[in-house]
Amino acid sequence: MTTHLNSLDIPKAPEDTRVIVAMSGGVDSSVTAAILKDEGYDVVGITLQLYDAGDTPAKAGACCAGQDIRDARRVCDLLGIPHYVLDYEENFREAVIDPFADAYVAGETPIPCVSCNQTVKFRDLLKTAMDLGGDALATGHYIESRKRGNHRSLHRPFDLDRDQSYFLYGTTQKQVDFLRFPLASLTKDETREIAAKHGLAIASKPDSQDICFVPTGRYSDLVRRLRPEAGDPGEIVHIDGRVLGEHEGIINYTVGQRRGLGVAAGEPLYVVKLDPATRRVVVGPREALATRAVRLREVNWLAEESAEVYATETREIFVKLRSTRPPSPARLAADGEGGWMVELLAAEYGVAKGQACVFYGAEGAGAEVLGGGIIDGSIQGRENAPGIELTAAE
Repeated sequence: MTTHLNSLDIPKAPEDTRVIVAMSGGVDSSVTAAILKDEGYDVVGITLQLYDAGDTPAKAGACCAGQDIRDARRVCDLLGIPHYVLDYEENFREAVIDPFADAYVAGETPIPCVSCNQTVKFRDLLKTAMDLGGDALATGHYIESRKRGNHRSLHRPFDLDRDQSYFLYGTTQKQVDFLRFPLASLTKDETREIAAKHGLAIASKPDSQDICFVPTGRYSDLVRRLRPEAGDPGEIVHIDGRVLGEHEGIINYTVGQRRGLGVAAGEPLYVVKLDPATRRVVVGPREALATRAVRLREVNWLAEESAEVYATETREIFVKLRSTRPPSPARLAADGEGGWMVELLAAEYGVAKGQACVFYGAEGAGAEVLGGGIIDGSIQGRENAPGIELTAAE
């Protein structure tokens, strides 16, 4: 007898398929649960308590505020599905908050959502989902998952304005095989319409815009509290060597920043580099920000072709260096020292160490996510990158 796959590509009837839904209290994860419930799946909602904001008032649009757990519980009650709240505060602090603070002290610009997905959500929560007898873990991310032989692959969603693939490049193949993303073919407006149709009070709830554990929107306050040395003063120096002024901690600056530098000059100046060893903030004109290549660390591969294949020859791909930027053409090559270099075919501006560089097979909707890594250095100027100016990366 032939066993047919359900809509999640699992060979079971929906009512015999348990799907654990990660519910943040927002509209996307709530609609994910509603869609799966409508299709007859055995749905269980789980909300993670990741941090305690205490009495700190959350900035409007902040994620994971104190209200979110209550919102998720109300949605589950309305849908008639079980809801559990798991205390992951210690996991979250060790895997996300502490490394976030350490990265800023090191002069980097980290992306905590990437590390959260790699650890707390798609490592720890996925294990919990399996322990609960789940056949899949579903989330409200806008990214497409496709069946590919015995495995699955990740692709950019239909609505490129909502594309969240940049934050998920670090998932492992085992995690990708267990994950499902029911919103892949929807626009945000359509998602809100489904929420309203189900009578969910969160249908018009604003999207989260800020780092969840920085409810006030001022990450520097958190870093200074956790790592007081990050607030040590230092010099603001022009790339030509001139000392222009002093600052009150490199954590108040990011590469590419123009406003709030605290110095006066006859030209617009941008933060070009942060040097934690000397506590210097280096500034210069916009052209000094032009990046032609980046060196990567902690590269994760999702492509069907192995890393060894990419290591043997330079490959043309598309890359995203920011979540809000479209993919741009680039060339990927091994650097000969066990690492990877990405040559950008058009210069990018304001690229910071600690950000992610995500690889794609194409640039539009449906483009496959090949993998990605953390930017560990960059090359400015007009030189080609792989094999030519590797020592210039800082």
